[in-house]
Order: sequence, then C-alpha cells, then structure tokens
Amino acid sequence: MIMWEYAPAPESRDIANLKPSYRMFLDGEFVEGGGEPLKTVNPATEEVLAEVSTASKSDVDKAVKAARRAYDRVWGRMPGAERAKYIFRIARMVAERSRELAVLESLDNGKPIKESRDVDVPTASAHFFYHAGWADKLDYAGLGPDPRPLGVAGQVIPWNFPLLMAAWKLAPALACGNTVVLKPAETTPLTALVLADIIQQADLPPGVVNILPGAGDVGAELVGHPDIDKVAFTGSTEVGKLIQCSVAGTGKKLTLELGGKAANVVFDDAPLDQAVEGIVNGIFFNQGHVCCAGSRLLVQESVADELLDKLHTRIATLRVGDPLDKNTDVGAINSREQLTKIAELVSSGEAEGAEKWVSPCPLPDKGFFFAPTVFAGVSQAMRIAREEIFGPVLSVLTFRTPDEAVAKANNTPYGLSAGIWTDKGSRILWMADRLRAGVVWANTFNRFDPTAPFGGYQESGFGREGGRQGLEAYLDV
Repeated sequence: MIMWEYAPAPESRDIANLKPSYRMFLDGEFVEGGGEPLKTVNPATEEVLAEVSTASKSDVDKAVKAARRAYDRVWGRMPGAERAKYIFRIARMVAERSRELAVLESLDNGKPIKESRDVDVPTASAHFFYHAGWADKLDYAGLGPDPRPLGVAGQVIPWNFPLLMAAWKLAPALACGNTVVLKPAETTPLTALVLADIIQQADLPPGVVNILPGAGDVGAELVGHPDIDKVAFTGSTEVGKLIQCSVAGTGKKLTLELGGKAANVVFDDAPLDQAVEGIVNGIFFNQGHVCCAGSRLLVQESVADELLDKLHTRIATLRVGDPLDKNTDVGAINSREQLTKIAELVSSGEAEGAEKWVSPCPLPDKGFFFAPTVFAGVSQAMRIAREEIFGPVLSVLTFRTPDEAVAKANNTPYGLSAGIWTDKGSRILWMADRLRAGVVWANTFNRFDPTAPFGGYQESGFGREGGRQGLEAYLDV
C-alpha cells in the first residue's frame, strides 16, 4: 500500500510587500492620523506585522468634509458611465494584485491562503466589476423613475473578511454616486489600506473614498457624525443595536448585516457524502468566522449516526496550521480575545451535557488556534445552540419530521442564512418557504455571487447587499 506523506507548500510572505508602517487615507492622500497608533498582529505567530496610524475625532470630521466636497463638486454630478470607468479600473487592479492581497490577507487575518486566493480576492474584484456595470443603468434597475445618490456614506466593516467586506460596501456606494468614509476593523486594517493605494493609483478624485483605521471609538464617531447621510455596518448584533439607537431619528439611512446561527438541515434522503462536504464548508470555512456559518446541524434521526460517523472521518482529515501553507484547511483564530470567547462557549457546552468530539489534528505550538469541534446530543436550550460562537464549533441536533425541522431551525433570534439537503425538489421549496432566513441554500452552502442579494432578518439585521436589490440601500428612491 502506498503511504502519502504530507509536504508543506508555503506561499512566500514576501509577496505581500509588507511595510513597517501604514497611514490612513484621507482626501486622496496617505496621512498620519491623530489617534494612538495600533500594532496589527499575525494571529498565526503572534508577531507584530506593522504599525498603523489611526484616526482622531478631528480626522473623522476632515474625512466627512472631504467626502462631502467630492460629492458636491465631482462624484455626485459625474455621469454614471464615467463613474463606471473608475470602478472598473479598481476591479482590474485588484485582480492584477490578487496574489499580493491574498498573502497580506492571510498574514493579517489568519485565514488559509487558499481561501484568500480562491475566494476572498476574486470575489472582491468581482463586486467592483459587477457594480461598475450598474453605474450607468440605475434608471433601469426598477427602483424608481429617477434614482439619486444619498450623499456621504459612513461604512464600518468587520475583521472576518477585511478586503471582501470593503468591496461589498464600496462598490455599490460608488456605483450609485455616493462618496465614502470607511473604517476597517481594528485587528485587520492592512488590505483596506492597500485597496486605498489601488484607489489612489486608479486616479479616483480626492475625497471620494477615505479609509480611517481605528478602534470602536472611531466607528462611533463616524456613525454619529451629523453630515453622514447613510450608515452601513457589518459586525456583531450588540454593536448593531447601539448603532440603530444612535441613528434613530436622525434621518440617516441604515443597513445592518449582523450575527447569525444558521441551521443546516439534512433529511434522510440527502446525498450524505455531498452533505458532509457542505457541512464542513459551512462551519469550518474561515475558521467559522462567518456570520452565515452553518453552526447548527439539524439531522433527521434515522441517518444521524451514519452522518456523524462520516463527518468525524472527514473532519479528522482537515489540516490546521500555517495559513500561508497551501495545504492548510483551517487557519488561525483572528485574535486572542476571539479565541477566549470560543473556549468559554465550548466549556459551557460541556458543562450543559453535550457530547464533545474534537478533531485529533495537531495544533501549532504558537499562535491562536482551535481544533475543529463537534457537539452531539445538543438541546435547543444550550448556549452552544443559541449563541453565535464565531469559531470552528458545530452543534448537532436531530429531528423526526419536516415540521419539527422547521420549528427547530426557526427557533433563534437570528435569521441570516440556512441550508437544506434533500433529494426532493418539492421539499426544498416547501422548506425554503418556511425558513426565516435571508439566504437559503439547497444542496450546497456558502455560495456567494455579487449578482445575488445577501442579508438577514430579526437580529441578523436588515437591508440587502449585492445584486439589483443591494443598490437601493445607496439610492434616494
């Protein structure tokens, strides 16, 4: 019998063109911020990657004023066909620098290079390409006879998909004629600042896009600025509620894309091997740092044991380790704070009586790593079935009838996504009609496309991003 040995295949970190320090991007120039500089850390090694200047309260004000000038004088009145040229140029340059961006993303975020390379960066570029095509066709989007831009958008993005979330936010805002002040996450600012370099090279008029790194206080200052017309936030439900309270009564338009606790529902007639691959992708992609992760697996009782055996066998083959190794399946948890939160929730699952199974994979000695974990025998009352863990942890529940599957799937304050696995098309349609989720996947999971709207209900937020429907959030219609 031939025994295959694992051989590391590391990508070179030199490709990232990592600099010792980065500055914020304001009114078309890279400038020192007035805030306390932050050090961004490689979660796989705990080494400091770079020092990043952050914005002060006065910097936020300058950025909003620069965005307002650019909107009034240039961008807001520019014909859509001209705006499209700039956005298309950004899309092309992101694609041209894709390898650099992918390596930098994996260094700063901790996600495997194959995910940065094959998913994050190509999809970010695709969002700019797609929205460039809409810039001169807004009158035909079916959103009203005379759609107009809103003005200045304040956007705050999370650390789980730093570059992709920036593209999701910037592309539709720019296509619709708005100018933007964007705040990247405190722990992952680097690819957003390289995107700022691309924007500068694309000759976007000064002030159209401003990128201000910093902590939550910078985001709060941006959201609360009186001259912001539109707020877009992706992040935790807790912060989303605070933003909604601060925006209430101001007249600012708001979209929120928040947490999730998605149900991945497997029926007894599902192709189990295919379902296992979808389950693994649904919860272990990006270390489970995905708002729409399929963190609750609902399995029909008659196939639960067989599916769980197949799942354990498959998960045991996942490689956890160096994010820059092309063979790595599960990278590093983004921060020590997040690692602590995951460990605390896993401990609660054990304390409440769920059956814990942990992948036997070896973990690196250094860095923020967590082995893929599966809990069986989970009840709906347990914290691990109710709270968003945002890590590589799967809770398995069982059901007997389709009605019970719907009831359990909808037993959550969230409503972002869901998955259905069955051989019957009629059952897919029946389930999809009853699941309270913004996105429902059938016999697949985590499929994204810039042409399709994405968003949730209830505590997962409101509004849509992507597709024709996502344009409405940036238009006065």
